[in-house]
Order: sequence, then structure tokens, then C-alpha cells
Amino acid sequence: MKSTALLALAVSAACQGSPLTSDAQATEQLPSRVSAQIESGRRNAITSAVEKVAPAVVTVQTEMVEQVPADMFEQFFGGRSSQRSSAGLGSGFIVRNDGVIVTNAHVVSGATRISVAMRNGVTYPAKLIGADETNDLAVLKIDARNLPVAPLGSSSDLLVGEWAIAIGNPYGFVLANTEPSVTAGVVSGVGRNLATQSEGSGIYVDMIQTDASINPGNSGGPLVNAVGEVIGVNSSIFSPSGGSIGIGFAIPINRAKRVAEDLLA
Repeated sequence: MKSTALLALAVSAACQGSPLTSDAQATEQLPSRVSAQIESGRRNAITSAVEKVAPAVVTVQTEMVEQVPADMFEQFFGGRSSQRSSAGLGSGFIVRNDGVIVTNAHVVSGATRISVAMRNGVTYPAKLIGADETNDLAVLKIDARNLPVAPLGSSSDLLVGEWAIAIGNPYGFVLANTEPSVTAGVVSGVGRNLATQSEGSGIYVDMIQTDASINPGNSGGPLVNAVGEVIGVNSSIFSPSGGSIGIGFAIPINRAKRVAEDLLA
């Protein structure tokens, strides 16, 4: 009987100890579960879209050399005209893995030298294949292979209110690196016609309007949907101050594809 009683007591003690052990294990596992949930919550449609497109976004750097006439004082002493060099900056995105890049025509207009900086800082000299000033689109080519390519979507079925993500290099000289910046907003409208003159000589009709922040240097970069597809080419903003006030415009990607194909033909 004593042996039976001791055995029962031992079993009872073991059964009582099991919940305590389970509670301790659950307490230890709780922080890791919370951490995993937080980590999972950091990832969303925007971060996934950026991962798909950002590697194909480039910085377009230009140099323009201008003839500066001598002033009257210099002319009196036989002075001659001189040259002045100015730098410009915009964005672009790779559409073919052999180095074909789409950007805005006004980004490279008048440039005597064009170079393209990749996301990792590697820089290539670029050749202007062609430019369509009316549609404000240009195609560049760099001598490189196996480059990341931006997935191109369609601009024919856009929904007002859907996510719109602008990727580019605003104020790139100030930021001093080639890592693209990302801003997010929505498609504010489609089929917009700009009645006022914007940067460049393009005619801006049937544009995509977005409140994703677009600033100088963003020109030529992609406007992306939540699926990670390029739906437009960022080109202009409406702003009394020159900075973003949430009224930006992009050229629909369907038009950009047609123009790029014509320039490459």
C-alpha cells in the first residue's frame, strides 16, 4: 500500500509540474512570436513593389557646355567668349537587360555628356539613342549586360485611389549617393491635360496625376503600382514654390512603350 501511495504521489506531483513547465515555455516563446509578427508587419505591398523595381532605377547625370560671350569690358581689351559647364541630374529606369534606359527628354536636352549611375554606384557613359521632345521621352543606352529590368505594367486600367509609388533621385546632388528614394501616394486622377507650361517643351496631355511626392531629380523615374509594375514615367509637378505640393504628373507607360519602340527602331 505504501508503495502504491508513493507512486500515486509522484504521479500527482509530475502532473502538477507540467502546467508550470508549459507556462514557462510559453512565456519564453512570447517575445519571439511578437518579434516575428512585428517583422511580418513591416512588409507590405509597397515594400514588395520597391524590391521589384528599385534595382532597375538609375541616376542620369548630364553635363552641358555653353558658350559665354565676353562682356563689353572684356571685348574692349580683345577678350573672347568663354565656355561654361553646368551639371544636371534626373532619373531613369532600365527596360532591357542589355542597357536600354527610358527617361525624360528634358533631362538630357542639350547635354554634351551623359552618364548613368547604377544603384550600387557604378557609373557608365551613356549614348542618347533618340528623344521625342513632344512626348518628353528619351532612350539611352549603356554598354552593360545582364542588368535588372523594371517590370512594365499597363496604364489602360488604372484605378483612381490605388497605390502609386514614385522612385527616383530627388535632389541627388544634395543626398550625395545613387540609392533611389521612394515616396508613396495614390493615383489622384487619369487623363489629365496640363494647361500651363511645364519643364521642357513637351505637350503634357492624358497624364496620370499622383500625390506621391515628386521633386527635381525625380524626372524620368518610374511611377509604380502596388504589384510592382511601372505604370508611368514621372515628368512634372505643379508647384508655386518649385517643391512638391502633392500634384505630380506621369506619362502613361503605354505611351512610353510605344515611343521607346519607335526610337529604338
